[in-house]
Amino acid sequence: MGYEFQVTVDCNNPHIQARWWAEALEWRVEPSDENFIRGLVEAGHARDEDTELFDGTLVWRAGAAITDPDNPLRPRMLFQRVPEGKTVKNRVHLDIQAGDNRDAVAERLVAAGATMLHRGSQGPYEWITMADPEGNEFCLC
Repeated sequence: MGYEFQVTVDCNNPHIQARWWAEALEWRVEPSDENFIRGLVEAGHARDEDTELFDGTLVWRAGAAITDPDNPLRPRMLFQRVPEGKTVKNRVHLDIQAGDNRDAVAERLVAAGATMLHRGSQGPYEWITMADPEGNEFCLC
């Protein structure tokens, strides 16, 4: 039996990152339960400072998550707010399998705010290394 896991990405603005990655992967941002959040604040289990409005919706300030609506067995991605920015190369990154659509996907992601860093190849394998709007690297394979 294997373990379930989620991929967690440290970032400055988890809600903007979640929205960007949901669009990039054609996934969905998990909806916020505003009544649940308000209830926890009213009961004293959370503080108003733990929340914020994002696109008119009350959300947890600390994070946001995305999931694949077509495959609930895929790992969830959580974007969590951290105080420091990215300063060095990622030690872990995502490889997005774009196949023959690699260039079209790269163009779409650049238009959405990604940066193309470089193209690479090894033997028959080719990829494009890119960075999301906060500088986190990923590859289109």
